[in-house]
Amino acid sequence: MTGDVWAAGDAYEAYVGRWSRRVAPLFVEWLGVPAGRRWLDAGCGTGALSSAILASGPADVVGVDPSQSFLRSALDATRVAGDAAALPLRDGAFDAVVSGLALNFVPDPARAVAEFTRVAAPGAVVAAYVWNYASGMQMMRHFWDVAAPDRDEGARFPICREDALREAWSRAGLDEVRTRAIEIPTVFAGFDDYWTPFLGATGPAPAYLAGLDSGERSRIRDALRRRLPATASGDIALTASAWAVRGRKTAG
Repeated sequence: MTGDVWAAGDAYEAYVGRWSRRVAPLFVEWLGVPAGRRWLDAGCGTGALSSAILASGPADVVGVDPSQSFLRSALDATRVAGDAAALPLRDGAFDAVVSGLALNFVPDPARAVAEFTRVAAPGAVVAAYVWNYASGMQMMRHFWDVAAPDRDEGARFPICREDALREAWSRAGLDEVRTRAIEIPTVFAGFDDYWTPFLGATGPAPAYLAGLDSGERSRIRDALRRRLPATASGDIALTASAWAVRGRKTAG
């Protein structure tokens, strides 16, 4: 993983995990994997994707993540500590290999996709989704535009583009490669509901904010309060978009 702080499961849930839990069921439905299959959730985090898999029907799910704190939160799956780019799992062991919001945090995404393919059984689905940082994550777009435009996550994570995902899956030798956008509403119940998760120091933006002095944090907070579109009731209605990709390992 990169140098971003990934230590507190509760802080992650408040910041972006709650929105991942809305994307995950749509992603699982798109894959259409029959019930009773064996799944790998690579970079399982706090278990949003694993939970969606299990909610879709009977399944055997193994979750792999390097963060012990996140693994303690992922209660719905068999948990294994490990790196997505060096999976501690045998070849051809899974009917579906998936990853949610993790691929861009692996220093070498191509190596991770190769590992996903290695542990997939012949004919298995290999799929992932990542946030569309360039234009689809309004909560982060507003933050970086105010805090540090030169640290834009869209530029930082080139794998988080439709064409890059399609190319990575094709280069891994996967067949039937498809992509799609998944968009969800992200409605915050007032400014504090938006701002407080940025104080949790978990994830790129909160980690950046934690390294600033109190005066700069106050400047960013006040500028965001003025900038964000609030309704008459105080709600802040934004949207979040993810890019999803899927392919199939050659059978036989």
